[in-house]
Amino acid sequence: MTVEEIEKENASITKAYKELLSVSYTTLTDDDKKLIRKAFDVALDGHKDQRRKSGEAYIFHPIAVAKIVAQEIGLDATSIASALLHDVVEDSPDYSIEDIERLFGETVAKIVSGLTKISSLSKEQDMDVSLQAENFRKMLLTMNDDVRVIIIKMADRLHNMQTMDSMQPDKQVKIASETLYIYAPLAHRIGLYNIKTELEDLGLKYLEPETYNDILFKIKESKEEQDLYIKEFSEVIKKSLDKEEMEYTIKGRPKSIFSIRRKMIAQGVSFDEVYDKFAIRIIYKSNEDNEKFLAWKIYSIVTDHFRPNPVRLRDWISSPKSTGYEALHITVMGPKGRWVEVQIRSERMNEIAEKGYAAHYKYKQGNEKEDNSLEGWINRLQEALENPETNAVDFVEQFKLNLYSKEIFVFTPKGELKSLPKGATSLDFAFSIHTEIGMKTRGAKVNGKLVPLSHELQSGDQVDILTSDNVKPNPNWLDYATTARARSKIKSALKEDRKEIAEQGKEVLRRKLKQLKITLNESSINELVRYFKLKTSLDLFYRIGIGSIDNAMLKDFAASRSNALMSFFKNKISRKSTISKEDIEKDDTGINYDSLVFGKENEKLDYKLATCCNPIPGDEVFGFVTVTEGIKVHKKNCPNALSLQSNYAYRIIQAKWVDSTKQEFSANIFISGIDHMGLVNEVTKVISQNLHVNMKSLSFETNDGLFSGKISLVVNNINVIKKVVDMLKKINGIDKVHRV
Repeated sequence: MTVEEIEKENASITKAYKELLSVSYTTLTDDDKKLIRKAFDVALDGHKDQRRKSGEAYIFHPIAVAKIVAQEIGLDATSIASALLHDVVEDSPDYSIEDIERLFGETVAKIVSGLTKISSLSKEQDMDVSLQAENFRKMLLTMNDDVRVIIIKMADRLHNMQTMDSMQPDKQVKIASETLYIYAPLAHRIGLYNIKTELEDLGLKYLEPETYNDILFKIKESKEEQDLYIKEFSEVIKKSLDKEEMEYTIKGRPKSIFSIRRKMIAQGVSFDEVYDKFAIRIIYKSNEDNEKFLAWKIYSIVTDHFRPNPVRLRDWISSPKSTGYEALHITVMGPKGRWVEVQIRSERMNEIAEKGYAAHYKYKQGNEKEDNSLEGWINRLQEALENPETNAVDFVEQFKLNLYSKEIFVFTPKGELKSLPKGATSLDFAFSIHTEIGMKTRGAKVNGKLVPLSHELQSGDQVDILTSDNVKPNPNWLDYATTARARSKIKSALKEDRKEIAEQGKEVLRRKLKQLKITLNESSINELVRYFKLKTSLDLFYRIGIGSIDNAMLKDFAASRSNALMSFFKNKISRKSTISKEDIEKDDTGINYDSLVFGKENEKLDYKLATCCNPIPGDEVFGFVTVTEGIKVHKKNCPNALSLQSNYAYRIIQAKWVDSTKQEFSANIFISGIDHMGLVNEVTKVISQNLHVNMKSLSFETNDGLFSGKISLVVNNINVIKKVVDMLKKINGIDKVHRV
């Protein structure tokens, strides 16, 4: 770099640092500013020789992370200093955790140490096989040390997502998948709603760029019209609020790109058909004693002017979410017959909604009202995290479900209020009280009536758990439990029993195979697992142990094994005189197509099409290397894609269609609309005669003049599907058409 370029860069660094101090959410004292300046100087020194992939000086990254921590999350000077230092120990040989503690004290050192551990876990994962799920569990353990570790990590992830353009595409996909799979739900759970929304939108930008850009363009295109509509809607309410002499602001809030995309998929509709693409937020000034009264007063004013949707009222003021979120949400019918969501919050509630834990913590200080929602959640989380018996991937899947789940509020027999995820059962409630109560549950009473353990609880229920020392968990309990905590405890108890039986089963299997002249080794175990369509060797040994796989079934396996081998050799001998080593090793059950190529070298490999998403030529796909079935090909928007790409990034391989003329594939189309005479005939005519596509099956249901139907087709590629969908949409009476 030239002297001029260095001076220009130094000026930019100084400007970024000054901005950091000016945007802080909390008031910075002189001591705070000294602490932050000292952290900045150490970070500047520690990263002096580093540059990011984009080419800019590395110091811009910790400054940007600290700025998010200060402005968007609203943490204190200690957190801002920790954010500036978050990569120093890992990236600079000149500084150790001991140095950080000597320079900045124990608290900053503890936070930086936690962030360094998380960062080193990610590095380990890139070098070795995927440990993502286990690493995530370890990462969450740092919450017990100081919840600020995870919050600063959120800011770090957000800035990385904001500046990911210069990375390799495969890295972008991995990081975006991991972000949508774990970080966005976790941000939601901690109450960082603004950050959650941005993480989701950025995740979509890299995983489905065409979809993202298409929705972004349409939002910008309709912005002027939406702004005028919100203004018209707001003017009506303003007159009444002014009459009551209330202090307030009204803001329009467009729905995020990710949430619009989610609605389009869930409802099978186009962008134009998503009916509530925007909302307004009324933020009012109030002291804490009058907050609830004023919220309902504003509700009354809004519903005086616009008719509310009675099933869309959400009262999180009387019963706040366990994240600390408080607000009234109502959906009303606005001008021109459009639904509008109205969110009513006090200034305090709004700060908690936008800053999450930081604002919640700020308002708790000096408040005698006990509110341990986040702390309680972290404590409950610790139990599940520290359980070594829980499979890491299962844990992450269950944990993720509980992050995003809606809440219900139920009462104990003594009238205490408990929060549980929507869909929780009486068994979940038992485990939420205490593990020992859960383990000994024999029944439950809900509102005084005896109910099964699988009974789904509703908000307002009063639940009394009945226990017995003679009861212990059984496999059916996994069908009754929905929360991560309950399932984790049940699985641990069952696994102990299962392990003992499996150990005995393995020895029984060894003896039985010896009689059939088969050696028990890794190869024969894998064959047995595939033959009996099981997932793991433990499943196999367990089934032998309990007798569900008996002698006759093992004899059938041995016979099928020898028959398959004889048939294979006969076929080879009839076609050529020599059999190569490759022929013997080749899996004759694999599906061999030549229309897909894999990796950077565009290799042709054996693969199978995943049944969870049924990809066809033209779909954007990726390959996943399974343990027992070779390469499985999934669509990029497969329901399992995020989990696979996040937990098993090292087993993902690039895949693309290069030739789709030689094979035929199955695809399903769903249609619905208004029923009329001759409709089915019109549908079949369009498909069979106009497009010359073969139909495998056609099923229709009608109800009160409406119909829905599913058509199974045989096609060559995705373009044919698009033509079919476009043609069907033109038929009179058809409302929705989409590929399942």
